[in-house]
Amino acid sequence: MLEGKTAIVTGGTRGIGYAIVETFVEQGANVALCGSRTETADAALAKLVESGVDAENVMAIAPDLTSPESLAASFAQVVERFGRLDILVNNAGISSRTPLADYSAEEFQSVMNLNLNGTFLASQAAVKIFREQGDGGCILNTSSMVSKYAQSSGCAYPVSKFAVNGLTLALARELAPENIRVNAVAPGITRTDMVDALPEEMIKPLIASIPLGRMGEPQDIANAFLFLASDMASYVSGQVLGVDGLARS
Repeated sequence: MLEGKTAIVTGGTRGIGYAIVETFVEQGANVALCGSRTETADAALAKLVESGVDAENVMAIAPDLTSPESLAASFAQVVERFGRLDILVNNAGISSRTPLADYSAEEFQSVMNLNLNGTFLASQAAVKIFREQGDGGCILNTSSMVSKYAQSSGCAYPVSKFAVNGLTLALARELAPENIRVNAVAPGITRTDMVDALPEEMIKPLIASIPLGRMGEPQDIANAFLFLASDMASYVSGQVLGVDGLARS
């Protein structure tokens, strides 16, 4: 489904991001996975190669997602290695559960810096390359079900994802004349390292609230990204696709 395409996946070292990288490579893409540090990116790359992925089809980068200069340099490395860029997946992000009274301005801003500003700056860097190539492109953002239904504490996280939804729609409209599609995927409760670390008494009620009767797997989310990245979604833009088992809280 992605034969001949090149993708960059931020937050690609574990969880949903790692599943997206695996899926894209399996479907024929060349993929640059981004980590927050060179060590974690290299470790994820080594894990992929050990699993049987051809080292020729993947590379690891670790740009500072809040720095336009760092992003431009890293994305240029990807184009130099693979010849072009077709897909950007803005998956990197951090969560927060801090109650309002305990929030510091610094913590609130750190969530916004990565989840929103990082998405904006990476998109800006990718679009510059898309325009130089002149044949369109695809931006996919990781949102969250809490962008629609919020959460009981940690307001910075749903606020940042609500803003990502807005950025998705705004860029989709702005970039459509250049055949650059922009969509988002809003996962529900998904089995990641972070969720696995939660106590069972917290997880059971969450699963019980999901009509499909289970939490999502990273592959469930990766499949949605695959569809939106592929030519099967060539007429889809400006959408926030919920992948949450019909969760509503």
